[in-house]
Amino acid sequence: MINFYSLLHFILYFFFGRYLFFSWKIFLLISLSWELLEIFLPFQFAVETFENKFSDIIFNALGFY
Repeated sequence: MINFYSLLHFILYFFFGRYLFFSWKIFLLISLSWELLEIFLPFQFAVETFENKFSDIIFNALGFY
């Protein structure tokens, strides 16, 4: 599922990959941890389907790459 947050994920992880130069392992840890944390956050932006969470991880990877 592609939405406005998909673009934000892409841009954020592009910045991480381009300017912070951390490894794929750290990228995966941050990316997966954030998506898991969103399950427990009581904010509207964090309410999404598991398909959308998977899509976010894909956009994170594309941005980071």
